[in-house]
Amino acid sequence: MKADLAVLGKALAAACAEVREGGAGDAVGGGAIGGVDGASEAREAGEARQVVPAFVASPGSTPEAAAVLRVAAEHELAVVPRGSGSRLGWGVPPSRCDLVVDTLRMDAVVEHAAGDLVARVQAGARMGDVARLLAAAGQQIALDVPAGATVGGVVASGLAGPRRLRYGSPRDLLIGITVVRADGTVARSGGKVVKNVAGYDLGKLFAGSAGTLGLITEATFRLHPLPEARAWVVAEFGTAAAACDAVAAAANSQLVPSAVELSRSSPGGPVRIGVLIEGSQDGAAARASRMAELLSPGEPGSAAEVSAAAPPWWPGPPEAGDGTLIRVSFWVSALSGVLDAIDEAARDRGVSPRLAGSAGAGVLYLSCPPEDPAAAFVGALRGALEHGRGAVVVLTAPAAVRDALGGGGMAGTQPALSLMRAVKDQFDPSHRMAPGRFPEGI
Repeated sequence: MKADLAVLGKALAAACAEVREGGAGDAVGGGAIGGVDGASEAREAGEARQVVPAFVASPGSTPEAAAVLRVAAEHELAVVPRGSGSRLGWGVPPSRCDLVVDTLRMDAVVEHAAGDLVARVQAGARMGDVARLLAAAGQQIALDVPAGATVGGVVASGLAGPRRLRYGSPRDLLIGITVVRADGTVARSGGKVVKNVAGYDLGKLFAGSAGTLGLITEATFRLHPLPEARAWVVAEFGTAAAACDAVAAAANSQLVPSAVELSRSSPGGPVRIGVLIEGSQDGAAARASRMAELLSPGEPGSAAEVSAAAPPWWPGPPEAGDGTLIRVSFWVSALSGVLDAIDEAARDRGVSPRLAGSAGAGVLYLSCPPEDPAAAFVGALRGALEHGRGAVVVLTAPAAVRDALGGGGMAGTQPALSLMRAVKDQFDPSHRMAPGRFPEGI
């Protein structure tokens, strides 16, 4: 039932100490206006239509967040969770947004068991702040993510950087999680130790869920010691084939690299490979020297270089700005075919994407400028990588590209779509949590 705004405001204020009306800065990209009478208004921002929520609630604890979502359930509100908001533009925009639940007041490190290498952190804590606290004990959450990103946002977006090769993504480092379901029910999974449990592994389920299953309020991470030293080994190759050989040699070597990254400014251009070595002072230096010998291109005047600092191009997930950002996931053994497919599709469609990513872990990002016909490029690339050779997902794009791709075109073909829909139906039967973020109404 659609609610009167005054009644709704009082109900939310009774549930949460900090509630305010939504403003232009709270706009979420989307199509339809929310389900509350007057609760959200559409506005034009460039070419993209935005939805301004009626209210923004900022709970300070899990019980307060649960109370907010119970009110939302009672009044049938569409809810979008938000941390720093830096990844809200990734993926398909929500189709409705009546209420934004902002997690930034939940910013505490609840527990740091240094002896057990475990930390329990609230979802709104900034990763940079957490990193500084853990570093005082010589420990880290081994994720390369922006310092301003929140814990909940990193988990919900599945964000990981170069060191995913050695340490994995958020789902691999989570050993416990607390979430609030769409109806306000609090659910917990895992704890201080890694063990098998019956039922859903909520950490793995919510990692990458983009706010569609519920609200993450706490996460418990497995920690790793900070290395004494880091060394980067960098080499440039004139051909993609030579670069692919170098990636395979580095990733499969016994020198245990923490990251094997690839960067290329334009299709067909030279390829830069970077390898991160971590460890003790003497051990890292010796392993980096051996890695440089392994990577040396063997071309006249060229040699792999060792540095104590990351090269300027050292990539994480790049920012597309006003353009299109595409993620390609693949088996590492298929890297050569993936690069060939990218070059062919770019040549045929007249685009010039910048390429960077974790080649050693099977993830690359393509950034196309706004003027490129990115939708046609995506279609051609998907055609070249069909039959399991690689998955192509558009993370963010201008409105014209989104429209050209169609409703499910951002995510492409999803083999597990029926399973995803079944999980959504169980956790959020009314489809009120970030509705439309995933294809086919998930």
